[in-house]
Amino acid sequence: MRFGKAEILLLILLALIFFGGGKLGNVGKSLGKSIKEFKEEIKDNNKETVKKAESDDKEKA
Repeated sequence: MRFGKAEILLLILLALIFFGGGKLGNVGKSLGKSIKEFKEEIKDNNKETVKKAESDDKEKA
C-alpha cells in the first residue's frame, strides 16, 4: 500500500493537530530512538542465533 501526497499531508496535519507543533519534534525524536534501539536488538538477536547454530553444528560433528 502506497501513500499519495494527499494521504501524507493529511497524516502530517493530523499529527500537528493531535500533538501540536512543539511536541511533534519530541515525538519524532523518540520515534527515531525507538527504531534505532529496535534495529540494534534485532542485530544482537541475529548474532546470538548464528552463534547458537554454530555451536550446535560443532556438537553434531
